[in-house]
Amino acid sequence: MTNLLYSFRRCPYAIRARLAIVYSQQTVQLREVVLKNKPQEMLQLSSKGTVPILQINDTEVLDESLDIMVWAISQNDPDNWLTQDIHPMLALVDKNDFEFKGWLDKYKYADRFPEYSEHYYREQCEEFLVELEQRLQINAYLFSANLSLADIAIVPFIRQFALVNEQWFKNSPYPHLQKWLYTLINSPLFDSVMLKYSPWSEQKQQYELS
Repeated sequence: MTNLLYSFRRCPYAIRARLAIVYSQQTVQLREVVLKNKPQEMLQLSSKGTVPILQINDTEVLDESLDIMVWAISQNDPDNWLTQDIHPMLALVDKNDFEFKGWLDKYKYADRFPEYSEHYYREQCEEFLVELEQRLQINAYLFSANLSLADIAIVPFIRQFALVNEQWFKNSPYPHLQKWLYTLINSPLFDSVMLKYSPWSEQKQQYELS
Protein backbone atom coordinates (compact mmCIF):
# COMPACT_ATOMS: atom_id res chain seq x y z
CA MET A 1 0.00 0.00 0.00
CA THR A 2 1.20 3.54 -0.79
CA ASN A 3 0.70 6.76 1.12
CA LEU A 4 -0.01 9.63 -1.26
CA LEU A 5 0.44 13.31 -0.43
CA TYR A 6 -1.01 16.03 -2.62
CA SER A 7 0.96 19.18 -1.95
CA PHE A 8 1.91 22.62 -3.23
CA ARG A 9 5.45 23.76 -2.50
CA ARG A 10 4.75 27.28 -1.20
CA CYS A 11 1.52 26.62 0.69
CA PRO A 12 2.22 27.04 4.43
CA TYR A 13 -0.29 24.32 5.33
CA ALA A 14 1.43 21.90 2.97
CA ILE A 15 4.86 22.94 4.23
CA ARG A 16 4.02 22.06 7.80
CA ALA A 17 2.58 18.72 6.76
CA ARG A 18 5.73 17.90 4.81
CA LEU A 19 7.91 18.95 7.75
CA ALA A 20 6.10 16.53 10.06
CA ILE A 21 6.25 13.70 7.52
CA VAL A 22 9.99 14.06 6.92
CA TYR A 23 10.75 14.56 10.62
CA SER A 24 8.85 11.39 11.53
CA GLN A 25 10.46 9.46 8.65
CA GLN A 26 7.18 8.49 7.08
CA THR A 27 7.36 7.62 3.39
CA VAL A 28 4.82 9.14 1.02
CA GLN A 29 4.55 9.57 -2.71
CA LEU A 30 4.50 13.32 -3.27
CA ARG A 31 2.24 14.72 -5.97
CA GLU A 32 2.98 18.39 -6.58
CA VAL A 33 -0.23 20.20 -7.50
CA VAL A 34 -0.90 23.22 -9.69
CA LEU A 35 -3.69 24.97 -7.81
CA LYS A 36 -5.16 26.40 -11.01
CA ASN A 37 -5.34 22.91 -12.48
CA LYS A 38 -6.21 20.55 -9.65
CA PRO A 39 -6.12 16.88 -10.67
CA GLN A 40 -9.40 14.98 -10.57
CA GLU A 41 -7.72 12.26 -8.53
CA MET A 42 -7.17 14.79 -5.75
CA LEU A 43 -10.69 16.21 -5.92
CA GLN A 44 -12.13 12.72 -5.69
CA LEU A 45 -10.33 12.25 -2.37
CA SER A 46 -11.54 15.54 -0.91
CA SER A 47 -14.12 17.92 -2.29
CA LYS A 48 -12.44 20.77 -0.39
CA GLY A 49 -9.93 21.01 -3.19
CA THR A 50 -7.18 22.34 -0.93
CA VAL A 51 -3.75 20.98 -0.10
CA PRO A 52 -2.39 19.11 1.67
CA ILE A 53 -4.33 15.88 1.28
CA LEU A 54 -2.90 12.61 2.52
CA GLN A 55 -4.24 9.23 1.47
CA ILE A 56 -3.04 6.55 3.86
CA ASN A 57 -2.73 3.00 2.56
CA ASP A 58 -5.65 3.46 0.17
CA THR A 59 -8.03 3.39 3.14
CA GLU A 60 -7.97 6.73 4.98
CA VAL A 61 -7.92 10.34 3.81
CA LEU A 62 -6.72 13.30 5.88
CA ASP A 63 -7.40 16.73 4.38
CA GLU A 64 -6.42 18.96 7.30
CA SER A 65 -2.74 19.80 7.67
CA LEU A 66 -2.78 19.59 11.46
CA ASP A 67 -4.34 16.13 11.31
CA ILE A 68 -1.58 15.05 8.94
CA MET A 69 1.04 16.42 11.33
CA VAL A 70 -0.39 14.62 14.34
CA TRP A 71 -0.75 11.39 12.37
CA ALA A 72 2.87 11.51 11.18
CA ILE A 73 4.42 12.48 14.52
CA SER A 74 2.33 9.85 16.31
CA GLN A 75 4.02 7.20 14.17
CA ASN A 76 7.52 8.29 15.15
CA ASP A 77 8.55 11.18 17.39
CA PRO A 78 12.34 10.97 17.90
CA ASP A 79 12.71 14.44 19.44
CA ASN A 80 9.52 14.35 21.49
CA TRP A 81 7.56 17.06 19.68
CA LEU A 82 4.35 15.75 21.24
CA THR A 83 5.53 15.07 24.78
CA GLN A 84 4.39 18.46 26.06
CA ASP A 85 0.78 19.27 26.88
CA ILE A 86 -0.90 19.29 23.48
CA HIS A 87 -3.82 21.53 24.46
CA PRO A 88 -1.98 24.87 24.85
CA MET A 89 0.01 24.08 21.73
CA LEU A 90 -3.16 23.51 19.72
CA ALA A 91 -4.67 26.70 21.16
CA LEU A 92 -1.72 28.72 19.87
CA VAL A 93 -1.89 27.00 16.49
CA ASP A 94 -5.61 27.81 16.33
CA LYS A 95 -4.82 31.48 16.94
CA ASN A 96 -2.34 31.29 14.08
CA ASP A 97 -4.77 29.54 11.75
CA PHE A 98 -7.98 31.41 12.53
CA GLU A 99 -6.83 34.90 13.54
CA PHE A 100 -3.32 35.65 12.31
CA LYS A 101 -3.75 33.95 8.92
CA GLY A 102 -6.73 36.13 8.02
CA TRP A 103 -4.77 39.33 8.67
CA LEU A 104 -1.71 37.85 6.95
CA ASP A 105 -3.67 37.28 3.75
CA LYS A 106 -4.86 40.88 3.79
CA TYR A 107 -1.35 42.16 4.50
CA LYS A 108 0.10 40.04 1.71
CA TYR A 109 -2.58 41.06 -0.78
CA ALA A 110 -3.37 44.54 0.53
CA ASP A 111 -4.27 45.79 -2.96
CA ARG A 112 -7.18 43.33 -2.98
CA PHE A 113 -8.48 44.72 0.32
CA PRO A 114 -8.50 48.51 -0.19
CA GLU A 115 -10.72 49.11 2.87
CA TYR A 116 -7.53 49.58 4.90
CA SER A 117 -3.84 50.13 4.20
CA GLU A 118 -1.06 47.56 4.13
CA HIS A 119 0.30 49.25 7.25
CA TYR A 120 -3.00 48.70 9.06
CA TYR A 121 -3.09 45.00 8.14
CA ARG A 122 0.51 44.59 9.29
CA GLU A 123 -0.36 46.16 12.64
CA GLN A 124 -3.14 43.60 13.09
CA CYS A 125 -0.65 40.82 12.36
CA GLU A 126 1.71 42.24 14.94
CA GLU A 127 -0.61 41.34 17.80
CA PHE A 128 0.31 37.71 17.20
CA LEU A 129 3.99 38.54 16.61
CA VAL A 130 4.12 40.24 20.01
CA GLU A 131 2.76 37.12 21.69
CA LEU A 132 5.34 34.93 19.95
CA GLU A 133 8.16 37.35 20.78
CA GLN A 134 7.19 37.26 24.45
CA ARG A 135 7.25 33.48 24.46
CA LEU A 136 10.62 33.40 22.73
CA GLN A 137 12.11 35.77 25.30
CA ILE A 138 11.60 32.98 27.82
CA ASN A 139 12.58 29.93 25.76
CA ALA A 140 14.37 29.23 22.50
CA TYR A 141 11.16 27.76 21.14
CA LEU A 142 7.50 28.55 21.67
CA PHE A 143 6.85 26.21 24.58
CA SER A 144 10.23 25.15 25.90
CA ALA A 145 13.92 24.91 25.11
CA ASN A 146 13.04 22.25 22.54
CA LEU A 147 11.07 22.17 19.32
CA SER A 148 7.43 21.15 19.44
CA LEU A 149 4.57 20.62 17.08
CA ALA A 150 3.55 24.26 17.64
CA ASP A 151 6.83 25.64 16.30
CA ILE A 152 6.63 23.56 13.15
CA ALA A 153 2.94 24.30 12.61
CA ILE A 154 3.42 28.07 12.90
CA VAL A 155 6.80 28.76 11.30
CA PRO A 156 5.63 28.52 7.64
CA PHE A 157 3.15 31.33 8.29
CA ILE A 158 5.72 33.60 9.96
CA ARG A 159 8.01 32.91 7.00
CA GLN A 160 5.21 34.02 4.68
CA PHE A 161 4.71 37.17 6.75
CA ALA A 162 8.42 38.00 6.68
CA LEU A 163 8.57 37.62 2.91
CA VAL A 164 5.94 40.31 2.33
CA ASN A 165 8.47 42.98 3.33
CA GLU A 166 11.77 41.39 4.27
CA GLN A 167 13.52 44.66 5.06
CA TRP A 168 10.75 45.73 7.44
CA PHE A 169 10.82 42.38 9.20
CA LYS A 170 14.61 42.43 9.61
CA ASN A 171 14.33 45.88 11.19
CA SER A 172 11.28 45.06 13.29
CA PRO A 173 11.37 44.99 17.12
CA TYR A 174 11.15 41.20 17.27
CA PRO A 175 14.75 39.94 17.61
CA HIS A 176 13.82 36.67 19.28
CA LEU A 177 11.21 35.93 16.63
CA GLN A 178 13.71 36.73 13.89
CA LYS A 179 16.28 34.36 15.37
CA TRP A 180 13.66 31.63 15.79
CA LEU A 181 12.42 32.02 12.22
CA TYR A 182 15.82 32.09 10.54
CA THR A 183 17.08 29.17 12.63
CA LEU A 184 14.15 27.03 11.54
CA ILE A 185 13.93 27.98 7.86
CA ASN A 186 17.69 27.56 7.40
CA SER A 187 17.68 24.10 8.94
CA PRO A 188 18.35 20.92 6.93
CA LEU A 189 14.82 19.74 7.72
CA PHE A 190 13.23 22.83 6.22
CA ASP A 191 15.51 22.75 3.19
CA SER A 192 14.57 19.13 2.55
CA VAL A 193 10.86 19.90 2.16
CA MET A 194 11.30 22.93 -0.10
CA LEU A 195 12.80 21.20 -3.12
CA LYS A 196 11.14 22.06 -6.42
CA TYR A 197 9.25 19.34 -8.27
CA SER A 198 7.45 19.22 -11.59
CA PRO A 199 3.66 19.29 -11.33
CA TRP A 200 2.19 15.81 -11.11
CA SER A 201 -0.83 16.73 -13.23
CA GLU A 202 1.36 17.35 -16.27
CA GLN A 203 3.48 14.20 -16.38
CA LYS A 204 1.90 11.99 -13.71
CA GLN A 205 5.34 11.94 -12.12
CA GLN A 206 5.46 11.59 -8.37
CA TYR A 207 8.37 11.77 -5.94
CA GLU A 208 9.20 9.99 -2.74
CA LEU A 209 9.18 12.13 0.37
CA SER A 210 10.51 10.55 3.56
